[in-house]
Amino acid sequence: MPRLAAPLGSLAAVGAAFVYVAAVDPNQPGHYPACPFLAVTGLYCPACGGLRSAHAVAHGDVVTALGANAAAVLLFAVLALGWLYWTIRAAGARSFALPVRPRVWHAWAAGVLLAAFTVVRNTPLGTALTP
Repeated sequence: MPRLAAPLGSLAAVGAAFVYVAAVDPNQPGHYPACPFLAVTGLYCPACGGLRSAHAVAHGDVVTALGANAAAVLLFAVLALGWLYWTIRAAGARSFALPVRPRVWHAWAAGVLLAAFTVVRNTPLGTALTP
């Protein structure tokens, strides 16, 4: 059981954050601070709409979550799968392996895609990606 303390503690912390965001609606002004990047530049950062997306995910509304921030929904799914892998390995399943071994170029590709997402959502062609 001590091996599962870190994954379970992380799950508790993330779960508490999602419960809070589910209870305190980010669509109502005054509950959360405004995005400083948006306030200064007038442009949407990659995280803009992330709280609204988390709120929608917590309420089971994936379509609204994707509309608020599609990149955040993808990140939530990747982090959930990473947590599951971490927990299985911590439980002692040493033969369990990922179907794709993460490489450095995966991180670079993710960064390029996130940058492209940010640029596109700030152009007239990307209005469907704005929160």
